[in-house]
Amino acid sequence: MTLSIPLSAVSASVASPSPTTASGPTRLAALGYTLPAAPAAVGAYQTWARFGPYVTTSFQLPFKDGVLQHKGRLGEGVSLEQGMEAARICALNGLAQLTEAAGSFDGFRVIRIDGHVGCVEGFAHIPRVLDASSNLLNDVLGERGAHARTALGHLVMPLDAPVMLGFFAELFDQGKAS
Repeated sequence: MTLSIPLSAVSASVASPSPTTASGPTRLAALGYTLPAAPAAVGAYQTWARFGPYVTTSFQLPFKDGVLQHKGRLGEGVSLEQGMEAARICALNGLAQLTEAAGSFDGFRVIRIDGHVGCVEGFAHIPRVLDASSNLLNDVLGERGAHARTALGHLVMPLDAPVMLGFFAELFDQGKAS
């Protein structure tokens, strides 16, 4: 038996952000972060694509100021703490992409993130690494950050990145054209 829930029912359950709440950049600053510029693609693809009221991003790598952070695999050269930091950087880059797509920081809600962790065989802390990104999204976006998530481990990752995140979000005002 398959359970099917129409997207319209899911969308209706989350209200648009209240204008009286603190702005996203203010919440980020309170947590010690700033919203980076949306990273450029590192290949022949778009960094995000819109379809109807939805947007999906390419996988976000932990680039900070143009430099890939914490290259390598968790359990072999990359510590759990470094992996969690990489996950938070990926989340910030994802927020930057979604902000660009929506036209404003408050113009979207995250529906799902796809989390991938580069790790050694048997590494059992993939969910813990990705919780760092989920916690950041929930802390910054509140209800708009509540999301479903996949969590996968890989022996080899693009550019030897320790973490990468893909985002699927709903745009409140249709956002920009991709």
